[in-house]
Amino acid sequence: MTKPLCVMLVAAEASGDDRGAGLARALKARLGPGAVRFVGVGGEQMAREGVESPFDISELSILGLLEGLMAYRKVVRRVADTAALAARERPDVAVLIDSWGFTLRVAQALRRQDPTLPLIKYVGPQVWASRPGRAKTLARAVDHLLAIHVFDAPFFEKEGLKVTFVGNAALALDFDGADPQRLRRRLGLAEDAQILLVLPGSRPGEIKNVLPAFEAAVSRLKAERPDLEILVPAAPTVLDAVRSAVAGWPYRAHVLEGEEAKLDAMKAATVALACSGTVTTELAIAGCPMVVGYRLGRLTYAIMQRLIRTPYITLFNIAAQDFVAPEFVQDRCNGEALAAALAARLDDAELRARQVAAQDAALVKMGRGGPDPSEAAAAAVLKVLAERGPGA
Repeated sequence: MTKPLCVMLVAAEASGDDRGAGLARALKARLGPGAVRFVGVGGEQMAREGVESPFDISELSILGLLEGLMAYRKVVRRVADTAALAARERPDVAVLIDSWGFTLRVAQALRRQDPTLPLIKYVGPQVWASRPGRAKTLARAVDHLLAIHVFDAPFFEKEGLKVTFVGNAALALDFDGADPQRLRRRLGLAEDAQILLVLPGSRPGEIKNVLPAFEAAVSRLKAERPDLEILVPAAPTVLDAVRSAVAGWPYRAHVLEGEEAKLDAMKAATVALACSGTVTTELAIAGCPMVVGYRLGRLTYAIMQRLIRTPYITLFNIAAQDFVAPEFVQDRCNGEALAAALAARLDDAELRARQVAAQDAALVKMGRGGPDPSEAAAAAVLKVLAERGPGA
């Protein structure tokens, strides 16, 4: 009987967990459930696909330079745990998903441990925005990059790293099953009630830095619009922290758990207040206009200001080279400014429609309508293995 292919998947954040689960499903669909098994590190979604993580990835969801330094020993321990798992399970290939600092260290540890193990990075660092030297660092650490942006390849190929463009999994998000009326019925919301969706991030540091400004904006809006309904979808990595924070708000806000509720809410929302990240692309696909906010620790922000080479932080804004969705960063991410931008959209249906149309055009530039990213990633992984020969 042929030994099943053993694939190691390593993800340390909610977005990486989603990509890892999609890749696992695509590989099982191509090879058959009995022909492939998975080991590695991931969250709830990857666990449902058979990846039993040796630790909770929420402890690696680190934001900021100071926070990273404070967590360094923990990261080193978890890198060692991941390498030990690989030594026990002897995977045929390792796919390291996003989470630059952690997965780079894992790649280096696996390379030292087994120089013959094919290493694939899924999602490269955003070298077109800052720290271009990371392209050379990655080229030395892994064998292949699965890129999610059409503009990634030249930066890494010039350093000798092979690149396959697979597309952004967020662009393939399927809203066909989303039902905004189902959500309204479940929560007891009026058919014509305006809904503000509040998405404060998926990392503990984002909840700490971003959510207070979002709360201040919501409080201003609720004071003027008591009938405005507030929905707060929470990622599994920060669910308890979000629930605890929202419980203290002096008005009703519904904390939503699970993918179905999140997608329903994105389709139901009048406008969203979103922390910069993958969720902004998901909202754009849902046809939801948004205001984007982000805050870092002061030291981290002061350093990042010297490194960033683009005025935009939202991917579809970068693709459009325009502030399609308004962005409020650091000190500008405050209750007054956010509330004003949201109020303008709540009051003006034409403004919302223009923003949605511009978001749609930007998504096309990002590659919307291309092949399914998980399918493309699975094909690329199998191609890398095939090129390594039958003994790989």
